[in-house]
This record gives sequence, C-alpha cells and structure tokens, in this order.
Amino acid sequence: MVPKMTPLDGEDNKKRVCYFFDSDVSGFHYGPGHPMKPTRIRMCHSLVMNYGLYKKMEIFRAKPATKREMTQFHSDEYVEFLSRITPNNMLNYSKEQHKYNVGDDCPVFDGLFEYCSISAGGSMEGAARLSRNKCDIAVNWAGGLHHAKKSEASGFCYVNEDIVLGILELLRYHTRVLYIDIDVHHGDGVEEAFYTTDRVMTCSFHKYGEFFPGTGELRDIGIGKGKHYAMNLPLRDGITDESYKSVFEPVIQSVMEHYDPGAIVLQCGTDSLSGDKLGCLNLSMRGHASCVKFVKSFNKPLLLLGGGGYTMRNVSRCWAYETGLAAGVELGKEIPMNEYYEYFGPDYELDVKSSNMENLNTPGYLERVKGIVLEHLNQIGGPPSVHMQDIPRLPIDELMEDMNEDEDMIPVNERRPQRLLDARRQADGELSDSDDEGEGGRRDHSSHRESTGPSVMPAGRRAAVGIMSAGSTHGAGPSVAPPVAGAAVVTLNNNEGSQSDMDIDDDSSVGQGSVGPRARSGSKPPGALSSNGSAMAVDQPGNS
Repeated sequence: MVPKMTPLDGEDNKKRVCYFFDSDVSGFHYGPGHPMKPTRIRMCHSLVMNYGLYKKMEIFRAKPATKREMTQFHSDEYVEFLSRITPNNMLNYSKEQHKYNVGDDCPVFDGLFEYCSISAGGSMEGAARLSRNKCDIAVNWAGGLHHAKKSEASGFCYVNEDIVLGILELLRYHTRVLYIDIDVHHGDGVEEAFYTTDRVMTCSFHKYGEFFPGTGELRDIGIGKGKHYAMNLPLRDGITDESYKSVFEPVIQSVMEHYDPGAIVLQCGTDSLSGDKLGCLNLSMRGHASCVKFVKSFNKPLLLLGGGGYTMRNVSRCWAYETGLAAGVELGKEIPMNEYYEYFGPDYELDVKSSNMENLNTPGYLERVKGIVLEHLNQIGGPPSVHMQDIPRLPIDELMEDMNEDEDMIPVNERRPQRLLDARRQADGELSDSDDEGEGGRRDHSSHRESTGPSVMPAGRRAAVGIMSAGSTHGAGPSVAPPVAGAAVVTLNNNEGSQSDMDIDDDSSVGQGSVGPRARSGSKPPGALSSNGSAMAVDQPGNS
C-alpha cells in the first residue's frame, strides 16, 4: 500500500526544502536510563523515507562542525575539553567536569564530540543554504539543543552552536532574525547569547515555575540594545491546543508586524506534546504542528530544528508530520511499514492525541500574559536598521562554493548523484536501554554504540540540580545559579538597561507556571563572541 500524502490547501507556491540527516547520529548513547535518545532522529527519518517525502525535498548529509566553527560561540577551552574527554579518561578530568557542568544530566559517552559536531553541522549548512537562496525551508531535527552556554553544558545539551551559529550565519545576509522556541523548557542558552542585541529577537513559549531551567520569566525582556527583544511566555501545566493557539498566533503575528525579520529559526522541541516523559503540557501532534504551519505562512526563509522530546515514538511521529507540512503535504494517518514499525503499536497511526489532564492556564491568565508581551512589542516602535558591509569569508563559504560547482553542472530536473544526496543507511543494533514507553511500546534492548568506560561521575562530583533531578515537578528542577561570568552574550553594545518589574500572578503559587519570584538574581551580563572570529557582517545596529 502506498502511503497517503495530501497536498495542503492554499499551497500556491511550492517551497524548496532541504532536509539534513546523518545516519551516524543514531549510533550515540547517553547511557542506560538516560531519557535523551538520539535514536529518535533515525526513527523520524525512517518515517520520512517510507512516507515518500524524499520525493518532495532534497536530502543532505551535512559536513560536521569543526572546532574552529564551534569556537565562534563556545570558549576555546570548553571545545578542547569536549574533544578530549572520553569514558576511558574521564577520571583524569574531574576538575574540568565540575567546571563545565559535564556529568549527571550531561554525561560523558563514547563519541561525544562527534555527536556534537553532527548536530551542529546540519543547522549551519541549513542556514547557509537559506542565506544563499538554495532553499526556502531547511530542516535539521538533530539540532535545536538550546540549553548549553559558552563554557557550560546544561540540560542534555553540550553545545549550542547549532542554533547560535545558525543564527549568526543568517545574520550575515539578513539584518534581523527571529528565534521561536516551542519546547516545554525555556530556551535559556539562545536567549542569553542574544540578550543584549536587537539583531535577534527571541520568543520562547515554555513551562515556568519549579521547572528546569528556572528561567524565562515574563519580565526577562533583554537589556541595553536588546531591551524588548527577548519575549518570554510562561505557561502552566496542561495547556491545550486551543489555549496554546490563542497565545501563539497573536504574539507571533505581532512580532512579525513590529520586527519584520529577514529569516526565522523555529525550535520544535516535542516535549511540549501530551504524554512526554519530562513534559507537562498537553499539546496534540496537530496542535504542535499548527505552530509550524503558522510560521511557514509568513513566507520567510525558515530553519526548522529539533530539541527536546523523550517519548520517542511521539517525537518521530510529530517531526515526520511537520516535515510533510514543510514540504507542502499532509501525511496520511496510517503509518507505513518501516524498520521501527512495531514501536508505533497498538494503533500504528501517525497521531499524538491530547489527554484529559487539567489545564491550569485560565483564559484570564493567558490574556494577561499575552497583553504584557504585546505591550513590550509596542515599545519597539519599528524594525531596527543596520548598515550592511562586505561579508567576511568563513569556512562554510568554501564548503558552499564546492557544492555550488558540483550542483551547477547538473542539468535542471535531473536527480542529484548519491554523493550529494544522503543515502539511507542501516545501522547495527536496536534502541538504547530505557523504560517502557507505555502501551504499545517495548523494552529497548541495546545501544548502537557501546560505551567502553565508566558512565558515572567520580566521587566528589557536585550534586547539580538539573533537568532530571528528583523531587522536582515532572522530573525537572529549577537551576538557580546565576549566569557564568563572561557568558556568551552575542552583543553589539554593552549598554545596561533595567528590566520590567511586571508580575501578573492571579494566585500566590509559582509551582503551576505562575509568573512569580525571579528564578535567579541579577541581570544577564553583557559579553562578546570569542576573539577568534565572529560571523557578524554588519555594523552595530541602531533604531531608525
């Protein structure tokens, strides 16, 4: 039976879609019992291929990011540490592990640096293709890891350069970039990186309260030139499709009118879906996907990235469905035969339904949140302008030029050769060890890539409060540590600015997502890109 794909209504202009996948990504294993499982990317890809979406887009295997590219955002010392540490030698790096917050949520595993390089490469090349008009939408579900800081791992994320460097690449050709985050967790790493600039607006919709990372309060709006260019919409448990849409669409519509970005990066974390192991929201697959469809409707260059998501069969369903939306089709409900078919039982349908959990987001609460955010947008006035300069060359330029030479020799309408398109390759092994995923799931058996050394931290490792900490809401506790001195805030000025003291509690609790006391003291410090290179190609921005 041929899988059903229905063209979307109103799709007058077909979008050119570049989809990035590296089969090696499924070979990495965070460790027994760890909720982050890179295999989910391969499960999604299996659905994408067996639905026939390869006929609707170009599929690429990106060049992994290099150390040099990583240090455009992360510190040299941190990148060097990631490249050297292994399960076999980790006992020799106990001091550095403490310094860089590696362990617990972010364990050392075999191939750690290679894994980071793969996740970053697709986002960087996707942004480069968007900027050079090689596609309209670029998709990298292995990217979107939004918690890492300049010199610190956090929340299962070791490097944040896939998002940050993707945005910096877009900024070389576009005066303004909009970053939207629909993960259940606040996109703290990306917000911090661009907290003092008006070149990037960050807009995060997330659970707030006693929940990792404990940031993303309504009053966090940016400082200096970046004041009013960080938007946070704190949500409570159990938000439904209808409630989410009532906030998401008006806010994004207003952002587009006031900010007019040249390109958009959408982080599509699926831990906001109903039934996620670490999430607490109640979105259905179609409710989540409606955000993608709405953002796509603005016809801006769009980079779609992954993120959180810990019930693997639901993650793969959702991202496959959203890949179809990007390509202009709606995938049929019946899941086609694929190498992970048995994991989608008992219904074998491409759907994630909402549950009957209580929605603690009252209409009054959501209206107050939306009203305050829209008021901040009104403070912008109009889109900031910049003076463009010649674009400095970076390693990605050489890569793109090589690709251009290869592709320009191929006649129009002729299929790209295998060396340009990513082959669908089989990987040995099955899914990594984890708990059962409920009805229809099965026990995972083995990792693709077995660790050859210890997987636990040495004695004396600090007890970090993290995304999996016991005793916190839905398995996640707040991280209340202030930003590291010299944090990688991508800044074009160092002007300080005060933040709004807005507080819209309609009760005294902060445990259910209310906007209450600040999760960390002090404002985010201004910083700069590392001295060994910046992807910026413009002068300091100013409001026109």
